[in-house]
Amino acid sequence: MEFSLSGNGLKTFARCITCLARTGNELAVQSASSQLEFHTLNSSRSAYQSITFKPDFFNVYTIFGAQVKFSVLVKAVSAILRTPIQSIDHLRVQLPDPEASKVQWTLECNNGMRKACSITCNIEPDIQHLTLDRNGFPSNFIVRPHDLNRLLANFQSSLQEITIIATEITSSPADAASEIGGKAVELRNINPTKDNDSSLHTQLWIDPAEEFVLYNHVGDPVDITFGVKELKAFVSICESCEVDIHLYFEKAGEPILMAPKIGLSDSSGSNFDATLVLATMLISQLRDENASEEPQ
Repeated sequence: MEFSLSGNGLKTFARCITCLARTGNELAVQSASSQLEFHTLNSSRSAYQSITFKPDFFNVYTIFGAQVKFSVLVKAVSAILRTPIQSIDHLRVQLPDPEASKVQWTLECNNGMRKACSITCNIEPDIQHLTLDRNGFPSNFIVRPHDLNRLLANFQSSLQEITIIATEITSSPADAASEIGGKAVELRNINPTKDNDSSLHTQLWIDPAEEFVLYNHVGDPVDITFGVKELKAFVSICESCEVDIHLYFEKAGEPILMAPKIGLSDSSGSNFDATLVLATMLISQLRDENASEEPQ
């Protein structure tokens, strides 16, 4: 297997590696004639990410045989790409044969310098595939990365988990007159189950018509609580690629799926696609709030 990258393709590739490094420690690579896939899963199995590149994403993409599989430590790949991207003419990656124990990474720099590194690989990787039908989620919204970053900036930088509460949009005059009228989505870092929590509590009500490109939720309110670290990394890669983010979800305890929104249909006709799936907290904060409001 061999591929090479330069220019904007190399920039996107480097950002993808950075994003994958925020999720897991091991990078599983699966190469076929139709695409190159990267997969990673965190140690607690609560975050899974995959990134797919089509052959025309690369300057050169060649595979010897039907399929190639191996895994490497993602921090080793990240170390290679610490060289400033603007100083690199192109990157070449080679696996001499499917049984090779090392992957050769070569950076050809603009000043004529060549940097080469061999990374030990596992040729019998345990590649995890997570298949979720994006159309099977009842609720979803599309948001621009810049806007989502602006919303997240209202919370402490040390925030580890965030809750999204989605309600159905209504045109009722009574709701329009309420203190959060028209704002069908709430972001919060408050956990009502922690009575002695002394951390800063923030609640942010959002009007989907103002902040989102698209918003779909019908029925009772639902909430999902999930990790922020992986979210921010995914937002960063979508922002750098100048694509919106499509978030799909159902309810507390069910996974949330994120993908770049490219063109009229997600990943349609694109040479790049990504999926981030995060586990959500099993306990609904809405249920806890409703229980606490019941008369004793």
